Amino acid sequence: MDKIEVGEIFTISDENGQEMEVEVLATAEAEGNSYAAVSFVEDLEEETEEDIDVFFLKLDEDGDFAPIESDEEFKKISAVFDEMIDKE
Repeated sequence: MDKIEVGEIFTISDENGQEMEVEVLATAEAEGNSYAAVSFVEDLEEETEEDIDVFFLKLDEDGDFAPIESDEEFKKISAVFDEMIDKE
């Protein structure tokens, strides 16, 4: 995977091996890494007033999505995406 594009849909597996589709809502670069803010496609397709769950994934050196492992990294990338939202 060379570049992540907003709107792309990917299948990811949870720790139990259950596959779920996620859609890329935004992308960002931080500290030399690529990140994506994603949400479950099923949640996005539901017409509801409830908030949707958004989570962040990192593009690893093999070009695959990987979870963010540390609280410190999560806080940094959350701040990057928050700043992007504030600019819009």
